[in-house]
Amino acid sequence: MSNLEEVFKVGGLPTITFVEPIEYPSLVVALRTPGRGVVIEGPSGIGKTTSVHRALKQLNLENVLVLSGRKLSDIDLIYKLPEMDNVGIVIIDDFHRLTNDIKSRIADYMKILADEERKDSKIIILGINHAGQSLVNFAHDLNNRLEVIQFEANPVYKTLQLLEQGEIALNIELNIKNDISEASHGSFYIAQMLAHQACLDSGVLESKEIKVVTTNSFELVKGKVFDRLSRSFKDRTVHFAQGTRVRREGRAPYLHLLYWLGMSDEWTLSIDDVLRKYPDLKGSIVQVVDKGYLETLINENEDIKAVLHFDPVTKLLSVEDPQYVYYIRNITWSSFAKNIGFLTMEFPCQYDFALSFSGSERTVAEALFNSLSEMQFEVFYDRNEQHRILAEDVEDYLRPIYMTDAQYVIVLLSSEYPKRIWTRFESQQFKERFKENAVIPIWFDSVPESIFNESTRVGGYVLNTSNEIFPQIEEIADLCRKKIAEIRQTLI
Repeated sequence: MSNLEEVFKVGGLPTITFVEPIEYPSLVVALRTPGRGVVIEGPSGIGKTTSVHRALKQLNLENVLVLSGRKLSDIDLIYKLPEMDNVGIVIIDDFHRLTNDIKSRIADYMKILADEERKDSKIIILGINHAGQSLVNFAHDLNNRLEVIQFEANPVYKTLQLLEQGEIALNIELNIKNDISEASHGSFYIAQMLAHQACLDSGVLESKEIKVVTTNSFELVKGKVFDRLSRSFKDRTVHFAQGTRVRREGRAPYLHLLYWLGMSDEWTLSIDDVLRKYPDLKGSIVQVVDKGYLETLINENEDIKAVLHFDPVTKLLSVEDPQYVYYIRNITWSSFAKNIGFLTMEFPCQYDFALSFSGSERTVAEALFNSLSEMQFEVFYDRNEQHRILAEDVEDYLRPIYMTDAQYVIVLLSSEYPKRIWTRFESQQFKERFKENAVIPIWFDSVPESIFNESTRVGGYVLNTSNEIFPQIEEIADLCRKKIAEIRQTLI
């Protein structure tokens, strides 16, 4: 006789429904090799911890010290490990949460243990993806002295095996077994969680004397699990998606990072990869990553930190909790975005604004770029594009930006503007867009009105060069923000 909570476990290490992941044989060999350091990396809920404990038991190596990078009481002991003798088998979980100083000490210690082929001491590291690489970064000659085992998403037949073992133990047949296996995306934990809910809904609380075939609706089971998780995760998800300040008309970089993470099969998001894949959000993403806003947002909020981790060195954003993976994968993102204050997750152009100016007005242009970028807009500013322009035909590169790729062109009309070759070229590209109400002129008051007569047909802003420039820049940026917000509001 088995109880439901013993079969499909949503807490603790599974026993009845333990399934060896495909990496299990490699793990056993690595654990029994004297002195050799072992790093098991992969997303949460994939079976790393369970497999390590099962393999150690199989090898009769059960006198194990388990430490965690999450526990303050353990961190001091982890730091002191290299000073101890005969530490036995030590598992360091959540290795990615340790400081670089401690990671470096452990890397050096693992190298010594491997060189001496110590039988009395062994370090086992558990961490998210690229935990092994982070060790090698601190000790480059550790690479050949380390066994890195990557736990990837388990294949469908493995999660089905888990569910079938549970069916046998409870003497039932899950009518939505295939749906559960597919929805788990290779996570043993998520499979356990969904199966647990399905049994609750069917009144299966322990083993049945006569076999029972469940009649669950998968959508109902999925919805109940999502609603339960929402009570725990919704507030922190809203906080992260809104960032340090809600910019409802901006490009919502935090929201998009979370959305892409939810869609990722690996449960880990490479910032470098998404910048290549989504160039229309490059500026806003770079803004929050390079200025440390993303790292600060996570590290200064314990609720967010409990489910997300960002490594500023590898630029990887990872999920810490398998339940959270399930939650963000089942959010209706377009509705979620609007409900928390954003106007849209879709944008008609690669850039919200493109700046056109003469080189003599770079100080003003850069200040305007910074203000608009802080508002989480995508802004074309030539200095940020120099590496892309290299070896390109400059005219071919710039032409579409001013003709179609920017929703608005902001043109700084100083006395030098009509004298420069490139500003004349740029103005030729966007001059027809005055008729589309897509050009925002900024007139310098030191310039005679007759020079830019055509531009006066549309609304713009007069920059008073006798007054402080930067407060006026902030005013211009805010007017641009309101303009684009009004346009996007009409599209909702």
